[in-house]
Amino acid sequence: MLNFRFGRSRESDRAVDVDVESERESRNRPSIGLALGGGAARGFAHIGVLRTLMARGLKPEVIAGTSIGAVVGGCYAAGQLDAFEVWGRGLTPRRLLGYLDFRLSGSGLISGSRLATLLEETLGKITIDELAFRFAAIATEIGTGHEIWLTRGRLAEALRASYTLPGIFTPVRLGGRWLVDGALVNPVPVAAARALGARLVIAVNLNSDLFGRGTTIASHGSDEDDEPLSELGRGPRGFGRFFGAEQIVKRQFLGQAGRPGISTVMIEAFNVMQDRITRARLAGDPPDVMISPRLGHIGLFDFHRAEEAIALGADAAEKALEPLEEAITALG
Repeated sequence: MLNFRFGRSRESDRAVDVDVESERESRNRPSIGLALGGGAARGFAHIGVLRTLMARGLKPEVIAGTSIGAVVGGCYAAGQLDAFEVWGRGLTPRRLLGYLDFRLSGSGLISGSRLATLLEETLGKITIDELAFRFAAIATEIGTGHEIWLTRGRLAEALRASYTLPGIFTPVRLGGRWLVDGALVNPVPVAAARALGARLVIAVNLNSDLFGRGTTIASHGSDEDDEPLSELGRGPRGFGRFFGAEQIVKRQFLGQAGRPGISTVMIEAFNVMQDRITRARLAGDPPDVMISPRLGHIGLFDFHRAEEAIALGADAAEKALEPLEEAITALG
């Protein structure tokens, strides 16, 4: 004869106790906000940070992201982080070139339509208003220099505007404004995360590991090995004259041995400016917890190194867990 026992076992009681305790801790925990910074290919580290926080049950209620930080944060908010990670891990230099649709006219070297199509296919017509928590993508308005917080409308369009590096990608027109990369004004948007209601802000700075940059060289000048001024800016010679216009643009974009390409010059100039702005903004409005992955050896265009960047992001987040728990306790 089978005896059916009604009620919970001791094991199930313990499980319920754990669930109740977790729910109580969650209620007592201050609202967490993430400020995800810009940094091009280094942005894959944001995935590792998010994975680590989620594994500890630390789910953000607010995300403010700039450039690649907006893309990763937006994909997470839309439930598409897995798809974005799979895409990133599968990138190779050859596949990356396939997304670069060069153009010889317009206000950017790359139209960006191929990447935009990928975002739209992944995110569909999801709007920021439909997300489970508060989200802002940071962009910059051309002409006025206004810092624009994109907090409504289609998510894919907001992300595209936030990562549109000026001169490289064509500016995006949203709501009557021409917008480009938000890192021009706010590379790590701590203030936006606070304004959206976060009591505890965790910032992820992708560019803090650039030791030795930004110092002053007090004495410098020309030497005999410098290239004559008459040689600078000359067009292709020899067989280079027979290349198609698009091929020439690609060569100029990528550069060649001993000479930086257009992309390197613009990215490096942008990086110097972003570093200075980040220091000033974080000094005036520091986060409660800073996560700084060691990414200095990963170039801004090294998108094929996603796996390495993700691991470094996870490692940095692990090291920040103790101060994060202390901050939660203090604010809770």
